[in-house]
This record gives sequence, C-alpha cells and structure tokens, in this order.
Amino acid sequence: MKDRRPGATFRRWADSGAHPSPQSGRWIVAGLVLFLAVSGWGATFSEVSFKSGDESITAAWAAPEGAGPFPAVILVHEWWGLNDWVKQKGEELLKHGFAVLAVDLYRGRVTADPDEAHELMRGLPDDRAIRDLAAAVDYVRGLPAARDRKIGVMGWCMGGGLALKLAIAHQDLSACVVYYGSLPTDRAALNQIPCPVIGFFGAEDRGIPIKAVTEFEQTMLELNKQVTVKIYERAGHAFLNETRPSYNKAAATDSWKRAVTFLSNHLKTPR
Repeated sequence: MKDRRPGATFRRWADSGAHPSPQSGRWIVAGLVLFLAVSGWGATFSEVSFKSGDESITAAWAAPEGAGPFPAVILVHEWWGLNDWVKQKGEELLKHGFAVLAVDLYRGRVTADPDEAHELMRGLPDDRAIRDLAAAVDYVRGLPAARDRKIGVMGWCMGGGLALKLAIAHQDLSACVVYYGSLPTDRAALNQIPCPVIGFFGAEDRGIPIKAVTEFEQTMLELNKQVTVKIYERAGHAFLNETRPSYNKAAATDSWKRAVTFLSNHLKTPR
C-alpha cells in the first residue's frame, strides 16, 4: 500500500541511499519544509520537554528573533488541547516581543469534538495541571532567552481558570490574563495572587455569570489587588476564537489589544 503520510516521499528517498540531482534536491528541500510545517510544531515553535514531578511533559516554545533575553508568557490551552489556534496566538505574541511557552496539559491529546474535550477536561487532575504549569514557569526561568526577565500567564476557558490558579500557587509571576475562565471565590486564595490580573468576559456567557465576575472583581479590590475586568455585551463564551461559532470580532479585537498592552506594561519593565 502506498505510504500517504506527510513527508513519506522524503523518507523513502532518505532510506534508499540515493543521491539527488540539483533539481530533485531542491524538490526534496521544499518537501521537507512542507513536512515540518504540517506534521510537527512548525517553523516558529519547537517541542521542548521538562520535568513535572516524576513525569516529563512537553510544550511548544518560541522566542523572538534577535538578542534576548525576552519577557515570557506561559499559554494555557482551552479544553480542546494544545492545538494550532493556541500556537497562532503565541505567534502573535512573538511579534510583540514576548517569548512563549504553550504547555501541553493533555499529554499529546487534541480534539475538535466537544464531547471528547469535555472528557479530557474532566480527566485532568487539577493538582497535576497546576504542577505542570508551575514547572513550566521554573523551566522558562532557567532559559537564557528569558533569564532575569518577567513571566506572565495567559489562558482561555479551562486555561483561564488554570491561569488564575497558577497565579495563586506560584509567586514568580508578573501578569495574569484570563479569558472567560472560572473564577476562584476563596479570599485567602485570592490574597496569594502576586501580580496584576486582567479578565475578559462575555455578558452572554452562560457558563460564567456576570454576578460571579463582578463579585470576583470586588473581592480582588477589597484585597488591594490590581485587577481589571472587561465585560463585552452581546458576546458569549470563547469570543476570541475565530474558529468557533461564538467568535465575536469586535470583542476579540478590543480584548486582544488590551491584553497585549497589559502584558507589555507589566512584563517589559525591569524585574
């Protein structure tokens, strides 16, 4: 049976020991570039691994071109897993001068099916997720490309809630961006947050009531925490994600601009 996997032609040539002509060599190089783009982490991101407890976990890592070190942002994916959309948002942050580490909390599993995504999220132990993210912060802290620079976290949906929990659990964070994530209510836990927080929510999000958002904001203010909350009318859940039916262009454009400005203000200053 013919091998139709991406890069199969390149692999067959490599296994044959044949020497290419200049013309075929150019074709093979082009094919290899295509293979890397469609089958791996792409040209921008590379796969890295590091320890989380007794496990080795993977993430997608990228840093801007030029001389570093750079401020860094930990990305926490939605319930779909570490998919191309998350890496796309990472690439946008790269253009603004941030190094990016997108953590794979599902150990390689990605889905576009809501039922499977729900099961994957339910099967993710909360303590393991926070352990993985804390290990990611420590990993980035040791990289030359981000050494002695500030680190922030950004998450969406499931990842938004986990971003806040990471801020509660890890003191080496300088900014936290929450997109429509679940909100902790325990005052003692919220009092542990060491960094400014900005949150973006949709007024029509049936999973996160506006009352919960305003109560979170009020509690944070009472605790003298730096918090900014933006609620978008006529926007529901996942309004930033243009691959979803709930995408809201106006809310997405405005919130992303605010998020990048927030990260720049709090991460690009001296540590």
